[in-house]
Amino acid sequence: MYPDHTPQRSVEVHQPTPIPPPVVYSAPVVPVQPGTVPTVASIVLPDGRVVTGYAIDAVRPEPVAAKPAVSRAAVNVALGGVGFLAVCGGLLLLTSFIAALTAFIGQLIILAAVIFGGWIAVQVLGTSGGKGGTTVHIRKATFKRNHFHG
Repeated sequence: MYPDHTPQRSVEVHQPTPIPPPVVYSAPVVPVQPGTVPTVASIVLPDGRVVTGYAIDAVRPEPVAAKPAVSRAAVNVALGGVGFLAVCGGLLLLTSFIAALTAFIGQLIILAAVIFGGWIAVQVLGTSGGKGGTTVHIRKATFKRNHFHG
């Protein structure tokens, strides 16, 4: 190291200072009339300081409503079942009515086809009557080699 410098070996020791435990003061409470709670409460501490704050009411649980003997879900399911049964009866009658109506319409179509077809057949194949045609009566006729000899 340095020739004229002699190292000094001094050690400084630091002792921690203990922290005293907090002092708890029991402060007197400002008297309040029974049944009324002021909106702001003040407390006087022993050292003379005044702490002011809002009074907090204790939390009260909501009253529990009495449960019915039968749950609403069970009642809804039962009412749905009754309604379904009523609808099924109505649907059975409705399907029977639709089947009968379909058969009736089919019969009307067939009846109309028969009547209309008969009218057409009478018009086409009917006798000419007095409408001015030629009537030919063949009594004895001979066909030879596809020639008619009457």
